Amino acid sequence: MVYKFRVILDTEEDIFRDIAILEEDTLEDLHNAIVNAFGFDGLEIASFYTCDDEWIQDEEIPLFDTGDTPGEQKTMADYVLSSILDRDNNKIIYVYDFLNMWTFFVELAAIEEPETGVSYPDLLFVHGVMPATAPDMAFGADGVDDDLYGEFDDDYDEEDMDMFDDDHNMGDLGLDDHNWN
Repeated sequence: MVYKFRVILDTEEDIFRDIAILEEDTLEDLHNAIVNAFGFDGLEIASFYTCDDEWIQDEEIPLFDTGDTPGEQKTMADYVLSSILDRDNNKIIYVYDFLNMWTFFVELAAIEEPETGVSYPDLLFVHGVMPATAPDMAFGADGVDDDLYGEFDDDYDEEDMDMFDDDHNMGDLGLDDHNWN
């Protein structure tokens, strides 16, 4: 059978690609199809995430084994599409390039018979132009960006900070002022 996916970039503009791929292909094959469909160079790491019907992210399925023990963590190559996606479980999230966080909603739209003479995976439809940079993502729980670099809330006051002035040496902290290598 052929799985037909709609892969939607998480942005306000409508940017998506429709991809047909064989059900016995792996998530790694789908990753490669998405990379090609959206024009990425394929040099960045990526992960799929299982999710529920509301797109709530669950288990990570990475491109490479990043576990503490080599071979212990399953990767995209270990998952045949039909083992993780079907008519009832038809959504998965894809993130490409963790520095830029290109995020896609991948939905299984149809399961059909393969067409004679068609080579899979196959790019069926293209809509929208990819932006030059990844869309900004709101990571706060309420959808608002968290201020990660705001003022620190600590218990230090000016007197505490005086111990780090040039007039004081490391001996004031109970530490030797030499051999700080």
